[in-house]
Formats: sequence, C-alpha cells, structure tokens
Amino acid sequence: MPELPASVRIALWVTSAWTTGESLESAIESALPDIDAVGSGIHTLDLWHDLGERTVLVALPTSGDTTSLPRCQAEAREAAVEAEECLIAPGLGALLVPTLSTFGAPGATGPDTGTRLDWTAYDCDPVPTHRVEALDPRESIRMLTTTVLEMTDQLDALGGQPFDAVSAREAMPRPGAWALPDELPGQALRAITFAAAISTAAAAGLDGPQDGPDGWTQQRRLDLLRDLRRVAERALVDAANAGVAAVAHPRTSR
Repeated sequence: MPELPASVRIALWVTSAWTTGESLESAIESALPDIDAVGSGIHTLDLWHDLGERTVLVALPTSGDTTSLPRCQAEAREAAVEAEECLIAPGLGALLVPTLSTFGAPGATGPDTGTRLDWTAYDCDPVPTHRVEALDPRESIRMLTTTVLEMTDQLDALGGQPFDAVSAREAMPRPGAWALPDELPGQALRAITFAAAISTAAAAGLDGPQDGPDGWTQQRRLDLLRDLRRVAERALVDAANAGVAAVAHPRTSR
C-alpha cells in the first residue's frame, strides 16, 4: 500500500508541532517513518516559523494540472511538477520541493538501500487566507463522490475491466494505516482517506493490464482514469489543507 505523499504528512505534522510546541525533529519523525534520511533543507521550516508562519500547506501539481500551486517562477514550477508535491508557506510566499533518492553500497538493492528526501526552497506568491478558510472537507467528499459516480458510469459503458483487482486492492489505504496528528478532525481525516483511496485506485487502473477491445476504447479508458486521478488529487489537496487549518485553529475549525 502506498503512503500518503510526504508533503501531505509533513504539512499536517509540522502545523501540529507549531501549535502544540513540539520540535521540528519530532514532527518529521512522525511524518516520515518510511524515510531513512532527510536533508538539512527541511530546516527551512524552522525559518518559516521564526518569520511568523503558523501553517504549512501542500500542493500536488502534475504536468497536466498545476492549479494547486501558487504562482511562481518557471524553475520552481518545473521542480514542483517533477516532484508532484511541495510544501507552501502561505503567508511568506515560499515553496519547499522534495527530491527523493536512494543510497547504499554500490550494487546494493532492497533492504540494503535507504531512501532520502532532500528539499529545495523557492519563492512563490502568498496564498490568501480566505482561500484556505473557505475549504470544507465535506464539500471535497461531495464533489469527488459525484465525479466517481459519473466516471464509473462512463467506464462501465466502455466495457472490460478498468482495474486489475489485485493491484487495486493493494493500492487502497487501510483504515488507520496512516499515523496522522490527533488534532486532525474526523471529517478532514475521512476526506483525506477517501481522496487518497480514489487516487490510488485510479493509479492502479492506469498502471495495470489494459484489456480494451480496440485502441480507441483503451485510450478513452486511460483518459477517464487520468481525469479521475486528477480530481482525486485536487480533493486530497483541499482536504489536507482544510485539515491543516483545523489543526492550527482547533477551536474555530468546522
């Protein structure tokens, strides 16, 4: 089962740490149990906090959809799109983009290798506060549910099997599998879980065997699955950022 994007987990855990007074090191340890080493660039988050930032947002841009990314220079946009995720300092107007790599002895594979995340900082436009405050996990679930129903009908009409059953089951997140901050409200957690489940199921369909009877049907199915994953990723961003706002302001969050 894949993990939530590292930036989603870090945004929630670091915001929680800033709210409760925990250290950055503790937050990163909680957020990234599957990462063996984290580069020193992550300490840019300490600088953000020293400069007055109280929340960390997330974006999950792709080459076909950069709507979750604040306006920024081409170099920053290209780096974020390549990583397909980044952290955002909404008040300061800054990004942190991760780069994943492996390390180990020459020729080492499997358990003999480790994973490392390095981080590069870029400038971007600030994110207006009202845009984050307007996010509602319930709306994210409603809109994604509507899309799932519509696209399921279209996939059924095409015929065949859009998902490899085994791959789809393995891709689906299991309840309670992700350790997220206790301050995260249940509605935000449900929205994050639902969006991640749809995204990973769509990815399983894209990566799995294709049984379309002809080229047009197969291409149409892939287009639908890409659209479904894109909508799910947007919902995941909105749910995660709504969760960040709720963690940062527990008394006033919905």
